[in-house]
Amino acid sequence: MIEIPVNETLFLKQLQPEDAPHVYQQLEVSRKQLRRFLPWVDYNTKEEHSLRFIELMKRKTEEQEALALGIWSNHTFCGVIDLHNWDHQLQKAEIGYWVGAAFQGKGIATAASKALISYAFQRLHIHKIEIRFVLQNEQSGRIPIKLGFCREGVLRANAKLHGQFVDMVVMGVLKEDWHF
Repeated sequence: MIEIPVNETLFLKQLQPEDAPHVYQQLEVSRKQLRRFLPWVDYNTKEEHSLRFIELMKRKTEEQEALALGIWSNHTFCGVIDLHNWDHQLQKAEIGYWVGAAFQGKGIATAASKALISYAFQRLHIHKIEIRFVLQNEQSGRIPIKLGFCREGVLRANAKLHGQFVDMVVMGVLKEDWHF
């Protein structure tokens, strides 16, 4: 099981089946805020759905395709960060993250992202990390800026959110540019 320390109060831990109640509960209390920009929230309506996500990500981790980690603050579950679309040939991957409403605006997603990106560059031999987010999601978009990512472009009508096509911003950072 992978664990990544972030700071004295924050750590990342590979999601396990027993974490499903924590994931679902945090999602449930934060549903209104999270669903604004994350279409999958509407499809995670039972604890069983969180369990299926964890089991899927465990299989993808075994196949080195993805990695999902719980974000824990003072031993309280507060969100998820993951590495996905892992391309071994190009040595690149994307990260995604969400934190519960009570934990937003405290730098948790930024600190967790920094730790996962450093881990990916140092331990997984990844050369490039991308973050993609809905153009209107300014809060999420501030994180890659703080971390020194470059804006690479906007993918027009690249995702669907609540039945509407939305543009996605792509930001990236290369291993040689990572100084955190």
